[in-house]
Amino acid sequence: MGLRTGLLGILFAAFLAAQSRALPQQVEWLYYGGDPGGSRFSPLADINAQNLSRLQPAWQWKHWETRLEPYGTSPGFFENTPLMIDGVLYVTTPYNSIAALDAETGKELWRFDGEAYKLGQILSGSGWKLRGTAFWRDGGKLRVVLNSRNRLFLLDAKTGKPVPGFGDNGMVSLTEGLPRLSDIRHVTQSSPPVVYKDLFIVGSQIPDRVQLPDPMGYVQAINARTGKREWTFSVIPQSAKDPGAGTWENESWRNSGHANVWAPMSLDEARGLLYLPTSTPSSDYYGGGRPGANLFAESVVCLEAATGKIKWYFQTVHHGLWDWDNPAPPNLVTITVNGQRIDAVAQVTKQGFTFVFDRVTGKPVWPIEERPVSTDSNVPGEKPYATQPFPTKPPAFVDQGVSIDDANNLTPEIHRMAQEQMRKYRIGPMFTPPSLEGTLQRPSQGGGASWGGAAFDPETGYLFVRAANAIGLNRLAKNDSSDPLVAAAYSNVFARVGESVSLPGGIPLVSPPWAVLTAIDLNRGEIAWKVPLGEGSSAIRNHPMLKGVALPDRLGSPNSRGGAMVTKSGLVFIGGGDGYLYAFDKKTGKELWRGQIPFENAAVPMTYRARSGRQFIVIASGAGAQNALVAFALPRE
Repeated sequence: MGLRTGLLGILFAAFLAAQSRALPQQVEWLYYGGDPGGSRFSPLADINAQNLSRLQPAWQWKHWETRLEPYGTSPGFFENTPLMIDGVLYVTTPYNSIAALDAETGKELWRFDGEAYKLGQILSGSGWKLRGTAFWRDGGKLRVVLNSRNRLFLLDAKTGKPVPGFGDNGMVSLTEGLPRLSDIRHVTQSSPPVVYKDLFIVGSQIPDRVQLPDPMGYVQAINARTGKREWTFSVIPQSAKDPGAGTWENESWRNSGHANVWAPMSLDEARGLLYLPTSTPSSDYYGGGRPGANLFAESVVCLEAATGKIKWYFQTVHHGLWDWDNPAPPNLVTITVNGQRIDAVAQVTKQGFTFVFDRVTGKPVWPIEERPVSTDSNVPGEKPYATQPFPTKPPAFVDQGVSIDDANNLTPEIHRMAQEQMRKYRIGPMFTPPSLEGTLQRPSQGGGASWGGAAFDPETGYLFVRAANAIGLNRLAKNDSSDPLVAAAYSNVFARVGESVSLPGGIPLVSPPWAVLTAIDLNRGEIAWKVPLGEGSSAIRNHPMLKGVALPDRLGSPNSRGGAMVTKSGLVFIGGGDGYLYAFDKKTGKELWRGQIPFENAAVPMTYRARSGRQFIVIASGAGAQNALVAFALPRE
């Protein structure tokens, strides 16, 4: 009996071992961008073109945040891309808090409230958001790093409790001791930290409207063990001896602010190089108080991650007047150009360009030309920059500039009305300066590319980027002192008279598609394909002026939130801005599938394989109390 029992035990153990071997290996999503370089590429191929039609919602999770009357706060868009580490999802919320979920079921394991809302409503026009988090390993212990408005927390990944040995019982201030921040309520966090060895590196978000006094935009590194600040980098020079100070004429660096890094940063971990996408100095549309090129604003800046020292830089907009700050994490890519293998960095921009550099030297992969642009401004004190950088390759991934010929031609009547509207304002090629009567700019202030950035496929060398084909109005008026937060002599804040740059009912001035997904071949510097993204709003489809008009299935939904994720199976996943998650063939751009989500997409999707062997695709949707994190998977066998 004993021998038989022992034999059965051996056979059962062998069966369990075989079953264990049969399960595919767990595949995690360790970084906001999939990897430190932000490729958003997954090696998973379980979900593919052959079984894609069977993809269905597996579970949903809803965050707990709502309007809080005592603080006057309202949560913004749910823009999070979770991490998946060892079977657990780590999800940040609009109020800069965090939760841990079971990656298989979506069951909440713990939550941590950063209480950022206690400082009151964020003044940013886009409201509350926090797009991701990061992790750090202290020996065998997993820690989660949460940058919550003006504070940084280090949390135990198992319990969600602050780690006592870090700073003040698990928390450090991100503002204390930094000069020229004025009011801590005017500085917040919207992008995940970067972890390099024992450093936590964060940028900041500063509301565009806050200009008195102008808060500075800092990038700073915090020691993971002590909580002490190791280094800071100010995009705007702080003394006449600082690099770039000479590009701020009349020593205007002394009184200028913002130029912060609000978008996610990227890291070449092996080389210890950190890549910053910097933003516009204040004010966004008036530069009369800051003549000159204004380094290192609106630039790609490469820092030594250990010290914060500049290695190289390139300014993508000189003396910015269009709010074309760099909105997206630079993509660290390896490409082959004319037979030469290059470790490169690609920066997609609001103006619709892709700037590509050798990531070590900063040398452009293809020539970038300084071309003359209009300096015709009727705004007193303004001196637009005479040239701007234009990459010779790749081509722009969205239409640029505005002319009468661009008027929406869906019907003759719409075409006439659009031209009429255009003639009310100044129009011209890209970089036409803002004006007192109003300048129409394309791309709009929101882009072009936006914070969703791009995904890179190492197999094809394709970079996938979403962009809005939209016109914005750039009109200034003299400061009438009615807004105590605005110091600039001229500002768009005082130019609000109710005009619209769309037609009645929200019909855009230009023809569809109003949003596109583009594949850029970085090996050749060419556009591989471009397709409309999203079906467009039902309000436009049902507009009386379009009754009887045969509209395309995909008008393009110019929701600029979120970006793409690509998998080894040849699929590009992206939210369409219309309540659907889409999948495209990465080689051709053919739309292969779409699945409904509860609300409009608000984030970049991610994917992982859980211990059960199932691959999940996860995307956040909605805003405020109307939100959902949705996981798609194939049906269980």
